Amino acid sequence: MEVLDENTFKELLDNKQYRTLRERLAESEPIHIADLLTTIPIDAAVIAFRLLPKDLAISVFDYMDGAFQNQLLEAFSDQAARNFLEAMPPDDRAELLDEVPAKVARRLLQILSPDQRRVTMQLLGYEEGTAGREMTPLFIDLHGDMTVAQALERVRRLAINRETVYECYVMDRRRYLIGTVSLKDLVLANPDAKVSNIMKPAPSFVSTHADREEAARELREHDLLAIPVVDAEQRLVGIITHDDVADIIEQEATEDIYRFGAVPGTERGYFASRIFSVVRRRATWLLLLIVVNTVTGSIIAGQEALLREILILAAFIPLLIDTGGNVGAQSATVVIRGLATGEVNPRRSLAVVTREAGIGVILGIVLGIVALGWAYALGRDLRVAVIVSTTLLGISVMATLVGGALPFLFRLVKVDPALVSAPLITTMMDIFGVALYFGIAYIILLM
Repeated sequence: MEVLDENTFKELLDNKQYRTLRERLAESEPIHIADLLTTIPIDAAVIAFRLLPKDLAISVFDYMDGAFQNQLLEAFSDQAARNFLEAMPPDDRAELLDEVPAKVARRLLQILSPDQRRVTMQLLGYEEGTAGREMTPLFIDLHGDMTVAQALERVRRLAINRETVYECYVMDRRRYLIGTVSLKDLVLANPDAKVSNIMKPAPSFVSTHADREEAARELREHDLLAIPVVDAEQRLVGIITHDDVADIIEQEATEDIYRFGAVPGTERGYFASRIFSVVRRRATWLLLLIVVNTVTGSIIAGQEALLREILILAAFIPLLIDTGGNVGAQSATVVIRGLATGEVNPRRSLAVVTREAGIGVILGIVLGIVALGWAYALGRDLRVAVIVSTTLLGISVMATLVGGALPFLFRLVKVDPALVSAPLITTMMDIFGVALYFGIAYIILLM
């Protein structure tokens, strides 16, 4: 069947051909339905949305922007809103309630059933960005002393509203996590066997207050379908599934890119932010860098006599300071990425920084040789060419040291390494590069 276009959608809705509209919507992609709903008044959108099957409605809701979600929820009757919210996974529901205005959130919490309200409030009680905030309490839990037949019966009974049934979590009577067992292993095992005899003991897990990046890293490193989450008393309280981890990785990568670029990002995204808010936050950072860069200007101004005598020195300043910023940003980027993915850790900081410094030496030698010939060709002064070449070597080494070490230092003081932004490194290398340049020039030319 052809894609449901906007005109046909409105015509079916206006003529109250709800049965046909339901069938056409059920065969459409969620993102397409979300776009169609935004083209009609909110009252009509509520009617069309109510025609969607439960699972499809939740998928469509995810594709709507926050403002339209709020309008839709406010237009729902209490019973309709309750039915929709209670059909959502608890972690998605908690995320939604955290984003809507407080007035809407209070109303939605009040209409939830006591059990669902308790689960939602439990998730909302964890700090933003933690594993507890991302987890879902809907998982298959088994006891080690169950038989395989009893376990399969429990899986069949609970599967209808669980996020995943392919991995089950085995607990003792105190709800301590003692192992995991796959649905495949249960199906293939002897029905009279004990679950504790076929489970995989000592599974990986994270605590509710662990950073969500840690949860994503654990799941990825151990190739799991979901990572168990335990509370402070080591009791199993939830899981984070692989699709949640994909969202976490995307969100964290986006945040790191924004921070490294020294630009603001919001939950709705940088390009959805208010222009004046973006300007205010970017201007604050840039004004700070301008103030710091006055140090560079002061160093250059203090060498007026030297520049007046050998004016060609000024021609190479942009080359030197730009190289320092570029080399430092490269080193910082790879180290920050390594820390984010777990490829490197603080225990390897010395080895990583030493390696980057070695790379800086090689880069400095290569760039210095090229700069020696280029500077001599421009200025016809061998002394100036040597100054430029030597400075370039020193800048390359220092830039890789700064770019490689700063992320580890930030991690040591519990600051996000992504805050080691490109503008920050560039400013630091501007000051160092200019000071080194004129220091070497003074030694070679005036002493």
